[in-house]
Amino acid sequence: MTGASGTDIFLHDRDVPWIELGGGVKRKVLTWDESLMLVRVAFDKGGIGAPHSHPHIQSTMVLSGSFEMTIGDRTSIIRAGDCYIVPTGVVHSVVCLEAGELLDAFTPMRADFV
Repeated sequence: MTGASGTDIFLHDRDVPWIELGGGVKRKVLTWDESLMLVRVAFDKGGIGAPHSHPHIQSTMVLSGSFEMTIGDRTSIIRAGDCYIVPTGVVHSVVCLEAGELLDAFTPMRADFV
């Protein structure tokens, strides 16, 4: 059984390869259907998510490490357990201060990731 035009209902992390993005950043696209997508993003210390925007709403939880996150004109240091939300079209960026991982949720799904 699969989600609507997406992944199987169950996903085992070990079955999903990391995609190297360069600059000490890699990602793993996890479960998704047309309306929602989960993505793990791992950063080495000093890794950068360059300023960008997209039409998706993004909500993220810090799984480990620490990051300097900028969303629009606001910046905050975030650590394991902290969360944030990025509204549609808002420019955001991140700098990894201590190696770690983020868990991103996007709605709708990021077609450019699959």
